Amino acid sequence: MSPRKLDPEIRTALVDIAARLLAEHGAQALSTRKIAAEAGTSTMAVYTYFGSMSGLVRAMVHEGFARLERQFARVRQTDDPVADMLVLGHAYRHNAKANSHLYAVMFGGQSLAGFSLTEEDRQYGRYTLLTVVGCVTRCIEAGRFRTGDPLLIAHQMWIATHGLVNLELGGYLIDPVDADRCYDTLLSSLIVGVGDDTKASAASMRASRRRRRREVEAEPESVAHRS
Repeated sequence: MSPRKLDPEIRTALVDIAARLLAEHGAQALSTRKIAAEAGTSTMAVYTYFGSMSGLVRAMVHEGFARLERQFARVRQTDDPVADMLVLGHAYRHNAKANSHLYAVMFGGQSLAGFSLTEEDRQYGRYTLLTVVGCVTRCIEAGRFRTGDPLLIAHQMWIATHGLVNLELGGYLIDPVDADRCYDTLLSSLIVGVGDDTKASAASMRASRRRRRREVEAEPESVAHRS
């Protein structure tokens, strides 16, 4: 008898359910019984797909970064690399909000179900940043950013946007300094801070706003339909 074929939809459902339970109820909610019950499958499915609860937590981390990478991949490279950078910034925020249950796990340093992030797991996350590093390099080559280390600049932008997104997800940013207002202000300050001209950055910001609906906010299926 041939081995049973694994269903990627069940695997994804288990990852999403586990991440949601973790975000809503903490590590004590992570049990094979609860996860399997919500997925409508048996407890054995957790071990079949992930080997252990630690394997499931690792899958949550990797899936979170995989979704971020797919979100970044939807951002086009144009002749305005600063606008591209601004759209990437909004792609980061959109992905965090759309997958907040996974986002909370991606950067966790605490032990979860007997699992702690390894250096390999963290490197998997850092690899996603290469898209931003490449865009920073293009901004420097275009003369929009001052000469510097693209990796360092990308990390500075990551640190700043990550901090704001965490505050937004925590419900701390409200009118009159709501997240929408703060985020554009933050991105503008970051761009000018690494050397871009104020007028040029304002023009790139306007261009990025026109692109967000298609490259960030629209569902991938609808983008494919309109292509």
